[in-house]
Amino acid sequence: MKIFSGIQPTGTLHIGNYLGAIKQWIRLQKKNSCIFGIVDLHAITIPYNAKQMQKNILSAAMDYLAAGLDPKKCIIFVQSQVKEHAELAWLLETITPIGELERMTQFKEKARQHKENVNAGLFCYPILMASDILLYKADTVPVGEDQAQHVELTRVLARKFNNKFGKTFPEPKTLLQKFGARIMSLTDPTKKMSKTGDESIALTDSPDAIRRKIKTAVTDSGREIKYDEKNKPAISNLLTIYHLFSGKSISDLEKKYQGKGYAEFKKDLAEVIIKGLKPFQEKRKNLEKNPRLIEKILAEGQKKAEKIAQQTMKEVKTKMGLI
Repeated sequence: MKIFSGIQPTGTLHIGNYLGAIKQWIRLQKKNSCIFGIVDLHAITIPYNAKQMQKNILSAAMDYLAAGLDPKKCIIFVQSQVKEHAELAWLLETITPIGELERMTQFKEKARQHKENVNAGLFCYPILMASDILLYKADTVPVGEDQAQHVELTRVLARKFNNKFGKTFPEPKTLLQKFGARIMSLTDPTKKMSKTGDESIALTDSPDAIRRKIKTAVTDSGREIKYDEKNKPAISNLLTIYHLFSGKSISDLEKKYQGKGYAEFKKDLAEVIIKGLKPFQEKRKNLEKNPRLIEKILAEGQKKAEKIAQQTMKEVKTKMGLI
């Protein structure tokens, strides 16, 4: 498989990013051609601190490497450093029906969250994502459930381009995990985990912070520790996190905590997360001491990504009559 995926550098990555995306990437890099971007062009579609952006990009790269991504097995790069992403996005915009963008649920959600900044970039975000994927002719995209609609649009645009200008792009498929494709907020299990306050656990959180956040995480009515997304969304989310960090099945966890209360379950869950994040945190501390190594890896990744991107753009512009 040829794989593309990426995460926005909008602050410290959390366990939702790790469990929902990066953990799967680590497995995929072993036997596939993988390209993983730090997608900063997407990050500027919502309010952001420009002075903090470079620090966030470097931090995201450290998180990628500390989590287990290997630059010898995959390409790690910064999206804005490869200009072809924006160039292909514009060309794809010329074949994208407005109606396709108007039905994107994530645009509607983000527009509600950022009413003071509903910009054209936010509206066209899915086209840039399609450009990210098609630029490398990826056939598989590991994403969370909230991005699956964007991958479907990518398939539509690949098909439209191929029909209009000749066979160029594969129609990529979405790769979703059975559990963990969408880790929810600790304070509101109806919302996806974000990088805000106590609703998430940052990959760099201290053991005490993790214990506190899990202790105060919302739970459902009753005492039964049972996986039931509809009737017990909060405990189902915590069970998913426990399962993904421990490797124990959901059914085994249900049996283990049968007749036990939420307090004991949460106490154990916190320790499982602390243990699971320890290797990451130790490796990250070492990487923090060597920022030049991170910069070197990103520069090498940029060169590799550019080589592929330039070949694709030459083919695209030739078929569109632009060269």
